[in-house]
Formats: sequence, C-alpha cells, structure tokens
Amino acid sequence: MNQPIIKYVLGKVLAIIGLLMIVPIVTGLIYREDEVLAYLIVGVLSFVIGHFSSRKKPKNTMFYLKEGCVVTALSWILISVVGAIPFMLTGEIPNFIDAMFETSSGFTTTGASILQDVEALSHASLIWRSFTHWIGGMGVLVFLLAVIPMSGGSNINLMRAESPGPSVGKLVPKIRSSASILYRIYFGMTVVQIVLLIIAKMPVFDALCITFGSAGTGGFGVRNDSCGSYTPLQQWITAIFFVLFGVNFNFYYYILAKDPKKSLRMEEVRAYFGIIAASVFLIFFNICGRFDTVSAALRAAFFQVGSIITTTGYSTVDFNLWPTFSKAILVLLMFIGACAGSTGGGFKVSRIIIAFKTFLKEANSYIHPKSVKKIKMDGECVEHDVIRSVNVYMITYLTIFVLSVLLVSIEGKDLITSFTSVAATYNNIGPGLAEVGPAANFDSLSYFSKIVLIFDMIAGRLELFPLLILFHPAVLKDIFVKKKCSQSAK
Repeated sequence: MNQPIIKYVLGKVLAIIGLLMIVPIVTGLIYREDEVLAYLIVGVLSFVIGHFSSRKKPKNTMFYLKEGCVVTALSWILISVVGAIPFMLTGEIPNFIDAMFETSSGFTTTGASILQDVEALSHASLIWRSFTHWIGGMGVLVFLLAVIPMSGGSNINLMRAESPGPSVGKLVPKIRSSASILYRIYFGMTVVQIVLLIIAKMPVFDALCITFGSAGTGGFGVRNDSCGSYTPLQQWITAIFFVLFGVNFNFYYYILAKDPKKSLRMEEVRAYFGIIAASVFLIFFNICGRFDTVSAALRAAFFQVGSIITTTGYSTVDFNLWPTFSKAILVLLMFIGACAGSTGGGFKVSRIIIAFKTFLKEANSYIHPKSVKKIKMDGECVEHDVIRSVNVYMITYLTIFVLSVLLVSIEGKDLITSFTSVAATYNNIGPGLAEVGPAANFDSLSYFSKIVLIFDMIAGRLELFPLLILFHPAVLKDIFVKKKCSQSAK
C-alpha cells in the first residue's frame, strides 16, 4: 500500500477543510458572534497542520482502487471529526458523539439532527451545518481533484471511490477536467437557486443555507419547522432545485456540450422523473382532502416526494400524520434514491433499472432456455461486471441494513422508529417516521444507536465498499506490516 500518497491526500483534505471554514468565520464576524473564535481556531489549525503534512509531494503518486477506497474512507472520517470540534468548543453541542453525529449527517448530506432547537444556534454554526451539505454533496475528493494538480491516471480511483452510482467514467480525457466540469455545473446551479430565492424575497442568510442543503441534497434547515414557514413560491423553487440536483450530472454535461440526443437517451433520468410523477400523482389523491386547496396538496406532495427520493430531507408538513398509503410510498422512495452521478443518496435509480432488467432476463430464460439476451442501458450493452457489482452491492446493502436495524433495536424503541431511523440515515435522507419523524429528531436515541447510525451515514454516502474495505483484515494487516517494517528499519 502506498502510505505516503494516502498521508499526502489526507493532509490536503485537512487543509481544504481549514480553508472552507472561512464561510462560518465571515458569517460570525458579520453577525458579531463570539462563536466565531471556535471556527477561527479550528480553521487555522486544520490548514496549518494539513499544509505542513502535505507540503512535500511523494515521489510515487500512483494509487490503485484499494488506496482510493482507504483514503476516501479516512478522509470522510477525518472531516467529520474536525467539523464536529467547533460545535463542542462553542458549547452548542458539547457531547462529542452528538457533535460527530451532526457533522457526519452534514457532510454525508443526510440531514438527520440531534438538535431540539435549531434556531438557538449561532449564525456561524447554522451556516456551517448547511455548508457541510454543499461540501459533501459533490465530494471533498472531487473538489480536491478539481483544484489541485495531481498527476497520474490512477486519480480516477479517487473519483470512483467517492462518487455515487454503479460506475464512474471520465467526461473528458483528463480526470481533473472532469472534476472541474462537475464542480462548475454544481456551482452554477447553486448560484441560480440562491438568486431565485432572494428574488422570491427569502432572507439572504436563509437563501444561502437552504440552497446549500438543496444542492447537496442534505436537509439541515435554519428554522425549527424546516421549510414549512416559507412562502409557496419559495417552497416550489426549493423543491424544483433539489429534484434537479438529484439528476445525473452527465445529463447536464451532455446538454452543455450540445448533445441533447445523448441526454435524452439516458434511461435513468427518464425513469427518475417517471417515478417522481407517479408518486406525486398517487400521494396527491391520497392526501388531497387534508388540505384547504388543491394547489397546497399538490405542492406538499411534490415537495415531500422530491425531498425523499433525492434524499434531501426538507419538509413543509409533518408527513408522519399522512395516511399509511402515502407513508408507504415515501418509505419505498427512501430506498430507491436519486440518480447515480448526482448529489443524492439511496440505492440509485440506475441500480433499480439494472436489477429489474436482470430479473426480466432470468424470467425469460425459464420460458426460452436457449435464448441469448443482453441487458442494455441507454442503447448499449451492460457489461457482466456491472451486473455482478449491482448484485453484490444489493446483498451487502441488505446485510448491513438488517444488522443495523437489529443493533438499533437493542435500545427498545418501536419497530417503525428503529427501521426508519436506519433507512433515513443509511440512505442519507434525514427524517424517518414515529420518534424520528420530520417533527422530531434523533436526540432521543442512545449513544450506541447514534454510533451505528454514524457508520450507516458514512457507509451509505460512500457506496458501502470504501468504508468496509478500511476494516478488511488484509488492509489492516498491510498497514500494520508496513509500519512495523519501517520502525525496525529505523
């Protein structure tokens, strides 16, 4: 294992997080808050330590998928720990596990919170919570590849380890250019939403925080009712944008590259919007009688369907009070998730499509045993390795989910709370049902359950394997042997 390059990348990540704390520092200075000192201390220390630890670039910059997975998992654990320290220093979240839960939820764009009164936080902490969504939405390592020159074709392994979906490829020949294109699209859409919300008369601070959450498909709000007290126009703008951020970013690249035919051939995007339309239609007719107007019912249905399938987690109503049929649809959407290559979480629409087509192929083989049929996606044959990876992912996904539910159930909460708390965090959604519903939070859970859910949030955001590989005996042994050899050499 190439340990020097892993340490180098971790140093760069730490330095970047230190720099990004400029956002809460400036916010705290504007509002003249004492909490700004905590962010200043952590930001400066992070940048200095990260800068000096990565000042010398290793001679061997090559790393394979194993190194990519290890450095990705360690990076996300590192940023979650560092991001939690300001909350502890300010005293707003004094307990480490609670602070770690909050920042892990932020960076993984989950949006599950342990805070009873969000509005009691300082502006610096509020914007930091939301900004972690924006940082984690596209990925800290993708950002690293976009802004820092890193030679070597193996850099694609970093993007593959961090990007959501069954497969990741280059948009253009150079991986740095691909990362830069993704971030330009991401940044551009973010600016457009901020401007539209300000035009819609949302306070500037709220517009920034809500947009950071929408872009990263997170869910941290700045008001205790999430988005319930915003105007209908502001809710529509927010809902439309987090649905757009749930689209595979390759779709936008093809449009910008003036290749609309290729974008229209993307089955995943068509299926994604089809699932949203069908879900909104069904829920709208199921809840229509609970609202004063048809437009209010349609807005609530679209907002919650979009929020759940994109794993954003904002809410305008307490959908925990909706009919069982509507809640069942929302729970199913938790598992489906958004598109691959988006900022959303969940199982991903592309995997659902491939799994469904695999089922049809196997069913057809029973009727026509001698037939040979290839599975196609966007008009092209899906390679056997992709199908195999989807099947392995599904098995691993279900195994971790079942184990997590069992571990959280030890606490003795009701089944709906235990089940949906895992579903909401594992799929990076935010609110669940019952005691962890949109009108409640995760504070009532034990520290043990929160640790399990922290693992689920990071594992879900990193598509499981990067975090699991970190604990693989062979990887741990490789690291241990390397260290032992280096010490004996000294």
